Amino acid sequence: MPGFVGWRHSLGGITYLLFIVLVVTGVLLSFYYRPSVQEAYPSIQYIVSEVPLGWLARDLHVWSANLIVVATLAHMARVFFSGTYKPPRETNWVVGLLLLLVVLAFGATGYLLPWDQWAYWTVTEVLDTMSRAPLLSILASVLRGDVMVSGATLSRFFAVHVILLPWIGFALLLFHFSLLRKHGIAPPPGEERRSGTSTPFFPNHLLRAFITGSVVLGLTISLAALYPRAVGDTANPFQLPRELVSSWIVVDVSLALIRYLGVWGFSLFSALGIVMALLPVFDRRPERRWRKRPVVVGLGLVFFAGFLTAWLAGRQLRSLPPSTRLRSGEGVEQLRTLEAPVEAPRSDNRRSEARGAEE
Repeated sequence: MPGFVGWRHSLGGITYLLFIVLVVTGVLLSFYYRPSVQEAYPSIQYIVSEVPLGWLARDLHVWSANLIVVATLAHMARVFFSGTYKPPRETNWVVGLLLLLVVLAFGATGYLLPWDQWAYWTVTEVLDTMSRAPLLSILASVLRGDVMVSGATLSRFFAVHVILLPWIGFALLLFHFSLLRKHGIAPPPGEERRSGTSTPFFPNHLLRAFITGSVVLGLTISLAALYPRAVGDTANPFQLPRELVSSWIVVDVSLALIRYLGVWGFSLFSALGIVMALLPVFDRRPERRWRKRPVVVGLGLVFFAGFLTAWLAGRQLRSLPPSTRLRSGEGVEQLRTLEAPVEAPRSDNRRSEARGAEE
């Protein structure tokens, strides 16, 4: 391994380890989960209360979904501020951001699967905001698959979560690792001279990886055991919950953007993420020291500080009910209209029989 590789380079390995934990626990949960409106919530209750260590597998899945977002953003911040996204590694930067989108898509589609009140109305509020945002409205309509969140939405979220995203994620990971092997690990700015030195993989780097992995697994298991994710009441489209209890960092960020800034805040923050992805196209100078890149560094600080601020603000919204827009019950009334039984018209023969009986 290059001599400059240290503890700060373990963030990518932490992200990959958490991804493996999510895959393993997800497979275990899929043995018992049933993706239907009638059976989704009871299957979650069965996993938590009846399956041996089912509660641990579920909460490991929940906490890994949170920690992988933190690890991915930290890994992304290290690459960004060190200027590692510059040529010849610009393709790996874009692939890394696509992997971040896959991680977010995994969490978003999996969030509805418990089919409790908190998950149902959180997804309803986010999709309602997306339907009013430019370009995102098409995606919201495809994901919802109905006039409101229903069994069709649950089926689509489950299919994307367990069939589509795993293939995309593994393909991007393979491409990411192949590019890393091709270009190597970029030395930090100012330490290019040390790039010729090396340290043995065994025991130096292997011991560091073992310590890091043990700490991450111990932390994840401890959080899962000490702070399990509660389960709300079963989803009811005709009754708004008194509160929305969040169990995912990105939900806190999304609700903060929606409640405080509205649809445009949600859209602008998404656009800022797109600008970050296109940085290698515009910032192609060889200079990598952050003091020599004030505009780009400022853009990164806005993104990462904005995410942190939105998360802290969203934590204050965890115990609040859905937004006032959803309290009007427009979607509920639509569903009631669609599900209301339609009385079949009486035939002419029955009408004549009724007249004859009266006579």
